[in-house]
Amino acid sequence: MITVSFATAARDQFLGGEFRRSYGWLTASVHRLVGSRNDAEDLAASAFTELAGMEDVGQIRQPRALLTTIARRLTYEFWRRRDLEREYLEQLAQAPEFSDASPEDVCEAIDELLRIDAALQSISAKAREAFILSQFEELGYAEIATRLCVSVSMVRKYMAQALTACCALA
Repeated sequence: MITVSFATAARDQFLGGEFRRSYGWLTASVHRLVGSRNDAEDLAASAFTELAGMEDVGQIRQPRALLTTIARRLTYEFWRRRDLEREYLEQLAQAPEFSDASPEDVCEAIDELLRIDAALQSISAKAREAFILSQFEELGYAEIATRLCVSVSMVRKYMAQALTACCALA
């Protein structure tokens, strides 16, 4: 016979009750942000999954506020990922030599871009911008320095930060 501790039962009761009370409300809130019922349901479910993954849910005093914060973060990540995918597909459409890419190749490329994007989130906004200008707009360091209003040596430092973050992926 398996015994369930009081803490586990209380945790399950809290999570189940909060899910029943707030899932519909959270899905509707996220739906207003993303405009898609399916995406809203996925994001709300992910928010509850993160809530369930927290160690001590008994200490949560305002579960809806916490769920809102989690869901908004997930929504921003969703938007960033969607924008990155859209940008990649636009670039792919403009490059005729890559127009024959298989769906698997496209998915792999998008996954790799998402990994790079995640790695670049650990560095400053200017370092990210310097990296993007260098790699995607093919600007030289002097042009990047002018555009960012920094010195060329600062651009070198930004690029070193970006490349270090990307190398950590391997």
